[in-house]
Amino acid sequence: MTTRRSVLKGTLSLMLAATAMTTLAPLGAVAKAPQIKSQAPGYYRIMLGDFEITALSDGTVKFPVESFYVGPKDEIAALLNKAFLESPVELSINAFLVNTNDRLVLIDSGSGGFFGPTLGKLVPNLVAAGYQPEQIDDVILTHAHVDHLGGLVAGEKIVFPNATVHLNQRDADFWLSSANRDAAPEAKKDFFSMAVQALAPYRDAGRLKTFADGTEPVPGFKTILRAGHTPGHSAVAIESKGQKLVFWGDITHGDVVQFDEPDVTIGFDEDPAAAASARDAAFAEAVKEGYLVAGAHTRFPGIGHVGTDSDNFDWVPLNYSATL
Repeated sequence: MTTRRSVLKGTLSLMLAATAMTTLAPLGAVAKAPQIKSQAPGYYRIMLGDFEITALSDGTVKFPVESFYVGPKDEIAALLNKAFLESPVELSINAFLVNTNDRLVLIDSGSGGFFGPTLGKLVPNLVAAGYQPEQIDDVILTHAHVDHLGGLVAGEKIVFPNATVHLNQRDADFWLSSANRDAAPEAKKDFFSMAVQALAPYRDAGRLKTFADGTEPVPGFKTILRAGHTPGHSAVAIESKGQKLVFWGDITHGDVVQFDEPDVTIGFDEDPAAAASARDAAFAEAVKEGYLVAGAHTRFPGIGHVGTDSDNFDWVPLNYSATL
């Protein structure tokens, strides 16, 4: 039978219990958690037929728009503003690992230690993705700029000890030439020196191999010459079970300006007119055939399709999936 006395007794017990819990609780229990201020490992996987594709982030780097893009400044600023971007624009540097079940093939190698603390994250992200540098069989370079080959070395040490490095003959002839370096503007000389520094250990070990235009440096990896950005700039196409993916290197820098204005070039293009022409051809083919594209400087993970819109072309990122 419930009585007034029993209710008061029960209430008093609850109050004493609550007081005890409050007294015994750790003093820090009500403190706010500190901010972590770090990102998750930068890798993302998809399947292309029987092939496993892993996008690997080397990090991001900021470029001032006014000195990076070459074109109508007002139009470029308006396009960036429309996309809620402003100078300096933060660009991704991406590389891609293809597991064919028979071989592990890396497309580009990131910038290594050449460009500062926000970059050079490819190897840690490769390891986080479940692979080790010594497992890589081949590295196919889309071209010989330092943000694509710098990750081949750590200082003078080879990073991928069992890999063969493949580079278009045109780029090898151009970037490894001391005469070309001597003739280059002072601001560009370091690009030649860094290419030599990254490639020489592999060359000395007999594991730098060049390929001709339109050939397969690794069986099933067909190259497509898209010269202009560099003399031997090449896309790499793979197919499995009727699905196609093209790694197109530096056809674009970012996924805003050059899709609407393909004629806008960048200061690092060796032949700006040829680079713009190569971009038009790459866009048109990607739209016509509808294949997937992987870009070295589109927002990570950098995989998607090229579409069209009222302005010109359009970048359509791949829909995120938590499963394979």
